[in-house]
Amino acid sequence: MIVTIDGPAGSGKSTTARAAADRLGFVYLDTGAMYRAIALAFIRRDAEGTPDEARAILPDVRVDIRYRDNDMRVVLDGEDVSGTIRTAEVGNMASQISALQSVREKLLDTQRRVGREQAEKHGGVVLDGRDTGTVVFPDADVKIFMVADARERARRRLEEYQKQGEDVTFESVLREIEERDEADRTREIAPLKRADDAVELDTTSRSIDEQVGFVVNCVKAELAQSA
Repeated sequence: MIVTIDGPAGSGKSTTARAAADRLGFVYLDTGAMYRAIALAFIRRDAEGTPDEARAILPDVRVDIRYRDNDMRVVLDGEDVSGTIRTAEVGNMASQISALQSVREKLLDTQRRVGREQAEKHGGVVLDGRDTGTVVFPDADVKIFMVADARERARRRLEEYQKQGEDVTFESVLREIEERDEADRTREIAPLKRADDAVELDTTSRSIDEQVGFVVNCVKAELAQSA
């Protein structure tokens, strides 16, 4: 079974997808982490994220996904960067380069291959990202689209940054969230949008446990219907 969870930054996709996969006995695949890995490659090369730079850089960049006891690890050119990619700088670059056709094409086949392999191996996979239900797996068995108030998403993202020791303000994070929302919605290639057959989940006032329960119930309902 393939389950996709899409939504804007800070809506709770990763936390919910990871916990739901664990509760269901499935494997979690964070597609956004793959874009962050590419973004890190750009930053390390002092690139600004232009199409010309992408054409020059991408042939020499390799992003792999590996699992250790069902824990997803992101590997960039042989280096595990799973922790390194969780910074504001990398996130901003990821938002920029994810709009490039060459970047999306480089990662799409890997996302589909890993998703199918893990679903076959473990009975199911839960992916989260911006276009997993519209582009990566438009035929997914269950599709969730998560939304939340921008200020609440900024508060959550600020907590993440502070835990990593980053010195950022709520206002700067809110501005980052709003700018990324606009960029994700209006980009020409794979814009952020809800799939026609996706179920919307507003997480503004829901606890993590409630969010996970919602996803798990959707999956169980689909399993019962297809039994």
